[in-house]
Amino acid sequence: MQQSRLGLAIGIAALALAALAQQTPGAGPYKVVRTVKVGGVGGFDYVYADVDGRRLYIPRPGVTGARITVFDLDSLAPVGEIPNANARGVAVDPKSHHGFATSKPVVMWDTKTLAIIKTIDVEGGPDGILFDPFNSRVWVFSHRAPNATVIDAKDGSTAGTVDLGGAPEQAVSDGKGHVWVDIEDKDNIAAVDAKTLKVMAHYDLAGKGGGPGGLALDEKHHILFAACHEPATMVILNAEDGKIITTLPIGQGVDGAGFNPHTMEAFSSQGDGTLTVIKENSPTSFEVEQNVKTRPGARTMTVDTKTNQVFSITGEFTPPPPGQRRGQMLPDSFSIVVVGK
Repeated sequence: MQQSRLGLAIGIAALALAALAQQTPGAGPYKVVRTVKVGGVGGFDYVYADVDGRRLYIPRPGVTGARITVFDLDSLAPVGEIPNANARGVAVDPKSHHGFATSKPVVMWDTKTLAIIKTIDVEGGPDGILFDPFNSRVWVFSHRAPNATVIDAKDGSTAGTVDLGGAPEQAVSDGKGHVWVDIEDKDNIAAVDAKTLKVMAHYDLAGKGGGPGGLALDEKHHILFAACHEPATMVILNAEDGKIITTLPIGQGVDGAGFNPHTMEAFSSQGDGTLTVIKENSPTSFEVEQNVKTRPGARTMTVDTKTNQVFSITGEFTPPPPGQRRGQMLPDSFSIVVVGK
């Protein structure tokens, strides 16, 4: 009987330790491997890794000095700037070597020289962005109509617009004619036909997660990862029919997500200074592998699938005024944060 009780106690203790390890920031294989203070004026939003071109693009929007700063993805040495682009996000077509930014008008440039090719007039308020390799088009997202403007990446011509039925945040493509977009104000995922530019379905998050601020995709197994604000949850769905598979906790203040098919891990970045790592053990089995301690404000991210590293951006801030989420960013405190093993 004593041996039985001892075994039971050991088992309970082991489970408790496992749960604690899962919840403790920093417990796991990932850590901040590099932080580079690049400074400069301007705010920040999305960060984008051009994995093929080995460049890191960071929009620095603002009243003055708005631009896109460009860094070498491996050394993080500055490469150059794209001036006069008051943008929130960036996407690149690796075949045509054309880059696009969600400024108004949209700026299109040559990724080899960083020379501006043209500007493209769009309606709405450009924010998020996606390059879809299915037909080499760039999707520019706006919280107001039209919710998406679709641009041909080869010549910058406008292919059409899409009413997504709400305010889009992040989007993903399987490269086979399907695009999914998280609709932040409607708590759903819009499934869109990339050929016809028609919404085929809305996947309701069914109260499991609200205000999705990030979206990632496992293309091979057709799994969507919707990173939500309230509650702070990763809702994991079947991309083909929208059926919810499971939910897992993430950090507070999410604004970006990504998936690395080489490691079978999904990531979500949060303003509370955490990067949540979710391991896909199988298409039906998922677990929180780690909550990596990054930096407060590091709420957006991008994955370099060549080095298996995650890049985020942030700065140092004054205490937030009453009723506001964050204070003012201190001068020259802007930094690039790199997470890896």
